[in-house]
Amino acid sequence: MAKKVRVGIVGATVTVGGSGWGAKTHIPALRALSEFELKAVCTTREETALASQKAFGTELAFHNFDDMLACPDVDLVTVVTRVPAHYDLVMRALRAGKAVYCEWPLGATLAEAEDMANLAAERSLYTAVGLQAHSDPALMYARELVQQGFIGEILAVDFSYVGKATTRRGAGRIWQSDRKAGANILTIGGGHAIDALNFVLGDFREVSARIATKITEWHNTDTGQTTPVDSPDWVNVSGRLRGDAEVSFLVASVPSQPDGRRSFEIYGRDGTLSIAVGAGAKERNPSVYHGPNQLFAARGGEAFKPVEIPPRFTLIPDEAPPGPPRNVAQAYRRLATAMAAGAPFEPSFADALKAHKLIAALEQSSDTGRPVALPV
Repeated sequence: MAKKVRVGIVGATVTVGGSGWGAKTHIPALRALSEFELKAVCTTREETALASQKAFGTELAFHNFDDMLACPDVDLVTVVTRVPAHYDLVMRALRAGKAVYCEWPLGATLAEAEDMANLAAERSLYTAVGLQAHSDPALMYARELVQQGFIGEILAVDFSYVGKATTRRGAGRIWQSDRKAGANILTIGGGHAIDALNFVLGDFREVSARIATKITEWHNTDTGQTTPVDSPDWVNVSGRLRGDAEVSFLVASVPSQPDGRRSFEIYGRDGTLSIAVGAGAKERNPSVYHGPNQLFAARGGEAFKPVEIPPRFTLIPDEAPPGPPRNVAQAYRRLATAMAAGAPFEPSFADALKAHKLIAALEQSSDTGRPVALPV
C-alpha cells in the first residue's frame, strides 16, 4: 500500500439536496489528516463529478463506479450514499478487493448487512462502519473508567434523548419516510445511541421494546404534497446487559418543543457517571455520536464534578474542524493506525452486523410484545 491511504469517495457531492453528510463531514475530516489522500470522487453524473472534483480538490473524478474500482490509485472506498444504495456499492467494492468505509446503517436490512460482513470476512479486507461513538474521546474514556471499576459494579443505565422532528423535507430527504429504506429514528438516531451505550458498557442479554410511528405525515417542500410516513419516531427499550445492569433507553422525535433533555447516566455501586450529550454543540439536535460530549462523575457522597478527558483520547490535530467532522476524523485516524500496523479495527462490518442484529431484536420484541434474548 502507498505511504498514504488513497481514498475514493462515492456519495459526497456538491449537488443540492440531501443531508450533505459526506461533503460536510468526511471531506473535511480526510483533509485534516496527513495519513490520507483524498484521491477521487464519484457521483452518478459527469457534470456533478467534475463539479465535486473542483470543490473538493481531488485528482480524479468518476461518474462510473466500476471505473473508480478499477483504479489502482484508490486503496479505500468510502460509501456515503443513501442507505438503499449501500449494498450494491459495498459488495462491488469488496469484490474488487478494496478496503471499504461505509456509513451507518451498513444495509437497509439485516440480510444485506450479513452479506456485506460475510464477504468482507471471506476476502480478509479492512472495513469500517460509521458508528462514530466508538471514536468519541469522552465515550472512550467513560468505557475505560467502567472497565477499571471507577464507579464499582454497574447496576443501572438511563439513556434518554427526545429531539425535534423534521416534518418538512425536500426530495433529498423525503425518501426516509419509507421504513423499508432503512434510514429512520430506529436505525440512525436510535441505532447510533444504543451502539454508544453498548460500546461503553457491553452488550445486551435481553431486550423489551416498544417502537411506534406517531408522526404519520411529512410535508414535501419541493412538491407541496403530503407524504405518508411509516418510519418509526419512538423507540423505547427496557433491557438487561450481560453484566446484569438494568437499562432504560428512549430515543424519539416530537413535532414541537422538546425540552432538550439528553441524558446518559451510568449508576454504579460506588458512584455515577453522567455524560452530557452533545454539550457545547451548535447544531439543533446534537447527538451522542456527533459529540462533543462532556463527562461528569460523583463517587460516594461527593457532588458531581467534571472529568477531564486525558489527551491520549484526542487523536486528531487541533486544526481539525469542529462539530461532527471531529469524530469522523477520529475514526479515520484509528483506521489508518490499524491498517499501518496490520491490526484489527473496530467498528468493522462485523460490529455493524451485531448492531443490526440488535435492531432486529428490538423490532421482534415490539412486534410480539415479548422480551427477546440476545445470543452470547
